[in-house]
Amino acid sequence: MLLAVDTSTTQVGIALYDGTQAQVIGETLWRGKLRHTTTLAPEIAALFKRTNSDMDDVSALGVALGPGSFTSLRVGLALMKGLAFSRNLPLIGIPTLDILAASQPARDFRLATVLQAGRGRLAVGYYSASRNGYWESDGGLSVMNINELLESIHSPILVCGELLAEEREILDKNEFVELSSPSRSTRRPACLAELAWKRYQAVDTDDTASLSPIYLQVGAAIPSL
Repeated sequence: MLLAVDTSTTQVGIALYDGTQAQVIGETLWRGKLRHTTTLAPEIAALFKRTNSDMDDVSALGVALGPGSFTSLRVGLALMKGLAFSRNLPLIGIPTLDILAASQPARDFRLATVLQAGRGRLAVGYYSASRNGYWESDGGLSVMNINELLESIHSPILVCGELLAEEREILDKNEFVELSSPSRSTRRPACLAELAWKRYQAVDTDDTASLSPIYLQVGAAIPSL
């Protein structure tokens, strides 16, 4: 079983995934208003209780790496690193925008995944559908405001992620934009768990000590936790 945790933004998500049975055992997500330190551990304990399982059933860990709120990301990563070290479990980090992409059906045009980045900015990642029907990143992370995003779109594209109502209205003015629904734009911790499980099965795990969050601010490297 794999335990997955996403604390990238005000939306927090946790999931238990049984990869051997290809089943989501349990999943919880909520808006945390950045009080992740006090809510995360109790919610994980509650999820174990509801699913009649415990940490002894967990063989791997998955965690969202960002981009997102630096403080929020560190809360989730610190907890998962602590579990990885104390229980000698493999840890797999997954970029947060990949989690959004994983919940979208593959299309024959590009995908843009979006997260709020503060001060009116958006973190935007671009994806194209691969031959095996999955989204693959086809560019680096961009930071822009909603009008810059609107002006950059000149061909059909699916847009999903954290968008305010007024931002959705602005993007809807562009004939090339197809907006994913709010439900499909919600990050599913179960999608994080599936992505992490695939890497776990491929023995593609991360070095726990050096794993660090993806942060938007350009500058010195983020120190390891």
